[in-house]
Amino acid sequence: MFNTFRIIAFLEGVSYLLLMGAAIYKRMPSGNDEFVKLLGMPHGLLFVAYIAIAIFLRSTYKWNNKSFIIILLGSLIPFGTFYVDKKYLKPLA
Repeated sequence: MFNTFRIIAFLEGVSYLLLMGAAIYKRMPSGNDEFVKLLGMPHGLLFVAYIAIAIFLRSTYKWNNKSFIIILLGSLIPFGTFYVDKKYLKPLA
């Protein structure tokens, strides 16, 4: 389950960055919202999976409150999941 969480974290981070890029492109004069529509649902599913698996793994890896909150906040901040992987997940692998 831990390796699955690391993969989900990576994919969630990439989908977040792609969605942000699509949102910027949407607001350009020649842009449209097709990419936002295309990327929105996969990103949402990855986000929910990231949060659910983090909650599931909390007791297994005995993350304290501070670490757990940082891991959860990593999904809300651009590049946050990459930081969480490097700082909190990679040492456990």
